[in-house]
Amino acid sequence: MQLDLNLLVALDALLEEGSVGGAAVRMHVTSPAMSRTLDRIRHMTGDPILVRAGRHMAATPYALAVRDEVHAVVQRAQAVLVRHQALELGTLERSFTIQCHDALAAMLGPPLLVRVRQSAPRASLRILAEAATETPDLRQGQVDMHIGAAIPSQPDVLHTVLGEDRLVVAMRARHPLAQHKLSVRDYAAAEHVTVSRRGKLRDPVDDELATQGLTRRIAASAPSVAAALSMVHAADLLVAVPARVCRAMVKMMKLRTAPMPLATPPLLVVAAWHRRHDADRSHVWLRNQVQEIVATLLEGEAA
Repeated sequence: MQLDLNLLVALDALLEEGSVGGAAVRMHVTSPAMSRTLDRIRHMTGDPILVRAGRHMAATPYALAVRDEVHAVVQRAQAVLVRHQALELGTLERSFTIQCHDALAAMLGPPLLVRVRQSAPRASLRILAEAATETPDLRQGQVDMHIGAAIPSQPDVLHTVLGEDRLVVAMRARHPLAQHKLSVRDYAAAEHVTVSRRGKLRDPVDDELATQGLTRRIAASAPSVAAALSMVHAADLLVAVPARVCRAMVKMMKLRTAPMPLATPPLLVVAAWHRRHDADRSHVWLRNQVQEIVATLLEGEAA
């Protein structure tokens, strides 16, 4: 029996995406064409591979058992094909897409753009805002790298911790609390802004206050750090923000910061990417640049 290696690539896509439509988008073919490929795989393996489970598709036990092995074979084949191809950054034509929140974009974007323009002048850089809901952008290939605070749970999404930050309280210089050491009771008694893409008027800080029998009044929520800091600049409000990531914004707006008077865990800065890019040389180069820049920017005194 003659084996078509393209079927392995298609099987890898089907198992990672969990749907014919998602695999079709990833492999740049139509859904009917991917359905025909799935039929061929089913005929060859004697297994349905994906079966209907309500409104979604679910992998069969056989498919789950071979998923990691299939991916490893595809990765090894790709490595063999590109092993002797040197990365030519000077002629690289590629658009790198990074998704992160606005304060991190403002911190990372300028130095990363300088490096891309110097080393890969034909490449372009796209920085996207974080979505209001969880999206499969990494898995669908729409985003090369996501940078946030959470460690991904999906087995096909890899990550590295770039560093740590911590929360501080930002306020305008004329705020009544700006000239005093901020106590937890003063903090709870003040009015606050939350940063929430979904407009939430509560966050983990409220949970920590509750353990001490305290509550606070949330006057507003803002969809981005920049919007929240602008509100704080205009009124007697407090906002909790990452110290080093927001250092430049806080300085530009001439705001004051105070240590958070609550015990809050360190904030991780995590870069995540889909495992299909793990051996991609230009993607490895991008990850190295991001890691070096963020590590440097997270050093030194906080805001």
